[in-house]
Amino acid sequence: MEKNARPADGVSAGRLSALWYVYILLCGDNTLYTGITQDVNRRLAVHRTGRGAKYTRGRGPLSLVYVEAQPDKSAALRREHQIKSLTRAQKDALRAGWTGLPL
Repeated sequence: MEKNARPADGVSAGRLSALWYVYILLCGDNTLYTGITQDVNRRLAVHRTGRGAKYTRGRGPLSLVYVEAQPDKSAALRREHQIKSLTRAQKDALRAGWTGLPL
């Protein structure tokens, strides 16, 4: 099985390794953190253990408040930059429209 493969769930391992996600976390101090990953659940778990981004360490509890799928890493990086450039009000509006994980 490939490194990024998951158990048989109707999605090929090739597609999983190609998808990237932009996510926003709400930190315990009411700040937002934006990042990218190929596995949102795994990355959130890493953040929660304190081994994720330096910014999120000591800012728990962390809540996943937005996820957006991107076709590749380059697109995810561009979208992450766009989101980080938004005002807090614009980020709040973006996450208010989110209905759940697109996984």
